[in-house]
Amino acid sequence: MHDLDLHHIFELGLFLVMIAAGITAIAKKFKQPYPIALVIVGALIGLLNIPILEPLKLFITEGEIFNFVIITLFLPALLGEAAIKLPFSHLNNNKKPILSLAFGGTFISSLIIGFSTYYLFDFPIPAAFVFGALMSATDPVSVLSIFKSVGVQQRLATVIEGESLFNDGLAVVLFNISAFYLLSYIDAGWVGVGSGLWEFVRVVSLGLIIGGALGYGFSILTKYFDDYPLEIIFSIILFYGSFLLAESVHASGVIAVVVAALIFGNFGGKIGMSPTTKLNIHNFWDVAALLANSLVFLMVGLEITRINFVEKWLLILAAILLVLVARSIAVYTSLSLIKSFPLKWKHILNWGGLKGSLSIALVLSLPRDFPVREDILILTFSVVLFSLVVQGLTIKPLINLLGIKPKEQGRENYEKLLAQLHMYEMAIAEIHRVKQKLYITDSISEEVIETYKKRINMLQAQLNELFDENPELKENQLFVLKKHALYAEYDAISTLEKEDIITSEIAEKAYDTITDSIVHIEKE
Repeated sequence: MHDLDLHHIFELGLFLVMIAAGITAIAKKFKQPYPIALVIVGALIGLLNIPILEPLKLFITEGEIFNFVIITLFLPALLGEAAIKLPFSHLNNNKKPILSLAFGGTFISSLIIGFSTYYLFDFPIPAAFVFGALMSATDPVSVLSIFKSVGVQQRLATVIEGESLFNDGLAVVLFNISAFYLLSYIDAGWVGVGSGLWEFVRVVSLGLIIGGALGYGFSILTKYFDDYPLEIIFSIILFYGSFLLAESVHASGVIAVVVAALIFGNFGGKIGMSPTTKLNIHNFWDVAALLANSLVFLMVGLEITRINFVEKWLLILAAILLVLVARSIAVYTSLSLIKSFPLKWKHILNWGGLKGSLSIALVLSLPRDFPVREDILILTFSVVLFSLVVQGLTIKPLINLLGIKPKEQGRENYEKLLAQLHMYEMAIAEIHRVKQKLYITDSISEEVIETYKKRINMLQAQLNELFDENPELKENQLFVLKKHALYAEYDAISTLEKEDIITSEIAEKAYDTITDSIVHIEKE
């Protein structure tokens, strides 16, 4: 690698981008999940002897290069892009399954795989639990791209994305503890157990604090600027700054980025970003994420071909089976107490818990003298390849088989009309805002508003016709409206009680009445 100058490195990088973009474009054209196509093509390039691609293969498959590109260069961007666009309300509405999977599921999976690997594969304790942590990290990119093409319900996509965002952070923490501290904790007995728990809490908490503080600070900063190129730069600094700062103090960089991006996208988006800024920030990170994901999965395919799978095929099959069983136990156990979560969704979450580039990047970061490092490499690469290709290609047929997306008649037209209606209403609101800020005259603003009002009237008429043809669509809207109105009533009573305007007795009676009404409409 010493003879590669910066110019040559740039050429190799550009060539890699061209290959990744071409494969992604073809996969999207034929409506296939591009991550799986990239992994397969990357593996084929790695296996075939193509002289023009040999320098590229040698460059990419250097462990240090792969680790730097995945963890330092791409991971903050991918985490930030996912979190900045995830509405906090969606997370809050699904917090029980997300937290159950991200915390309970990750711990259960890690412990099952760790102990099983120790007893069944005769791995040393640190190596066994390192493998357990590696196999507990899920990668949502492939399955979410499939979900989008099939069009499953938003809640299911939110749960698997939310699980992965927080699960990755916890898996990295467990990986570091297992790889570098576990033996010393075991030697110290119960004191060591306490030290291990404290280290876990410290790493996670510090990541939350750093991400929260930077996310809040940059959100406040957006109030003083209405300049989307500058605010895009703020988001870049925030994502990479929170990651690197957290890592520099041995906290969780993954958790710091996720928290910072969530706050910046929700709180910052509300108090300091115009619609134009939000649109451009999201567009920028869409492009960055597509580029990063394309390169990541192509690199994974290239990297996998470095491993000789033939001699360890029996161990590989056992490891794949172990990971699948552990994932199943983790999913069904952690979600067992959530009664409202459909069983079919649990099946999809189980099979859709794909492994990806993070697992490979972490295993490559292990020291060269780490016990049974080569075996862990082989098993990790094998499970990732099986996960992306076999599980990735079968998740879509499974979704169709289970009938996860039973669309009501007229639902697609309803969603299109609703989207247009909301767009036009937001456009009118923005016209009123800009009018005050830029001193637009009434005659000009009313002319534009009138155009939008005509479109809204046409859409309302079409919606009424659709409601007549499909009464269940109207019932859905009535349900949502009634429920939110009752929530507002509850908040109003709570405010009156806190201000001592009404007594607790009166408030309790009102709460009971409202709660009964909510239960009643949910049973209808």
